Amino acid sequence: MPTVAEYAQYAALPYIRLDGDIRVCLITSRGTKRWIIPKGWPKPPFEPYEQAAREAEEEAGLVGEISTDPIGSYTYRKRLHFFASADCRVAVYPLLVRVQRERWPEQAERQFTWVSVLEAASMVQEPDLARLLSFLPDWLDEQLTI
Repeated sequence: MPTVAEYAQYAALPYIRLDGDIRVCLITSRGTKRWIIPKGWPKPPFEPYEQAAREAEEEAGLVGEISTDPIGSYTYRKRLHFFASADCRVAVYPLLVRVQRERWPEQAERQFTWVSVLEAASMVQEPDLARLLSFLPDWLDEQLTI
């Protein structure tokens, strides 16, 4: 019988504004090649939002301004090995991208794409992540009024 544990991860939700539209960056996972956002495990001494920003740079070469507050979270099941998986709760931090580097550590292991919020929501497999992607424009509007 598979064992299940629960873990925390931190993700960046990379976005840009282009001609009045919001575009988000999705990357492929290394194993299954499904579309995801940059994410990773906690690494002290970094704050969750700092770790999310580090993951975006390592996994997609993205550098910018990260929110210190998450837009929300989602859960997914990560297979650790044949008989074990983990339920991961991922806190998601919007990242306004200023630069995409020409080279980055995981460049050869992943693909990336810039797409509309609605297209991104249809490309990811996790329903809660799709909802967060769809909510991004409203969240950004709320931040402007604070």
